[in-house]
Amino acid sequence: MKLGLIINPIAGMGGRVGLKGTDGPEILQQALSLGAVPEANAKTRQALIELMPLQSQLEIYTYPGAMGEDLARELGFRTTVLGKIGVQTTPDDTMAAAQAMLDAQVDLLCFAGGDGTARNVAAEIQTKLPVLGIPAGVKIHSGVFASHPQAAGELMFKFFSGEELELVDGEVMDIDEEAFRAGVVTTRLYGLMNIPSDPELIQMTKSGGNQAPEREVLLGIAERIVEDMEDNPETFYIIGSGSSLSPIMEVLNLQNTLLGIDVVRNRQLVGQDVNEREILQLIEDHPAKIVVTVIGNQGYVFGRGNQQISAEVIKQVGKENILIVATRNKLDTLKGRPLLVDTGDPELNSSFNGFIRVITTYSSESVTRVKGLA
Repeated sequence: MKLGLIINPIAGMGGRVGLKGTDGPEILQQALSLGAVPEANAKTRQALIELMPLQSQLEIYTYPGAMGEDLARELGFRTTVLGKIGVQTTPDDTMAAAQAMLDAQVDLLCFAGGDGTARNVAAEIQTKLPVLGIPAGVKIHSGVFASHPQAAGELMFKFFSGEELELVDGEVMDIDEEAFRAGVVTTRLYGLMNIPSDPELIQMTKSGGNQAPEREVLLGIAERIVEDMEDNPETFYIIGSGSSLSPIMEVLNLQNTLLGIDVVRNRQLVGQDVNEREILQLIEDHPAKIVVTVIGNQGYVFGRGNQQISAEVIKQVGKENILIVATRNKLDTLKGRPLLVDTGDPELNSSFNGFIRVITTYSSESVTRVKGLA
């Protein structure tokens, strides 16, 4: 059985340093200068470990070095290396790799990256063979990814074990990163790819935008958060990204970074569009709280679009000082699936397992199941 593997080694590097992506060489260099570290390899490892029971029956077709060869050989898989790459991988390498996998007639093509990587793969593959994405980027709007890396491995195991899985069209979505950094979300459909379907393991296309009927509910929640701030004037409030949280800044009459992280203390903006390092410097030896929301349809609380609130930040703040905000309508989009936590620290993730309170209106909360990813 042939598994195609493409790893975008720079995917996800912009998250913790607040760059909201790594599309383009200048942004990548900026991410590196801010201390960004590769994450895609570790996430791919989580997926491939699920395939170890099938190792003797699988051959991995991949690209050189960090694009898949190193990890496949390290884990002991039979490995066929295709193509050549330069010192720094590019979107052209991803597209060339996808075409090479198609020519090699792999049974399933698995790629690790974000929406930009999905676009590159889709440009060559379209619906010509089954594809599955391992989520490893900052932006994950597309519906071609597993819900988390381990889920990708579980789905690949089902596929290669002969379990009958329906192939469905998954949307490849992406946003304009330059506009994204300016706080404007412009999302468009770039194509479709066939993915093996399992509702428990595949993520939904991201639910975007704030629906008008919910505005009053969100303003009520914002009033509640601001009252909490007034009761704790010396506490730093780390305000996560997303339109569900922008009413908090509106009530405070402060400028809001819609798609970044802001820090407020005593009703004053003390940090705007901050990265992980800046958050840690601000809150050092001070009380702090984290305010985050839920990604509609997907359920992520940490690990998607707010990687600046890292495991280290959460540990310093304390789990007991996390406030999660989501309207009942947003929770309903999960259809009973749990909230998800992916901080990159498996031990911290597992500490979230169980149930957590979510603020749903000014005066009410919902006790919701949460799962920390291994």
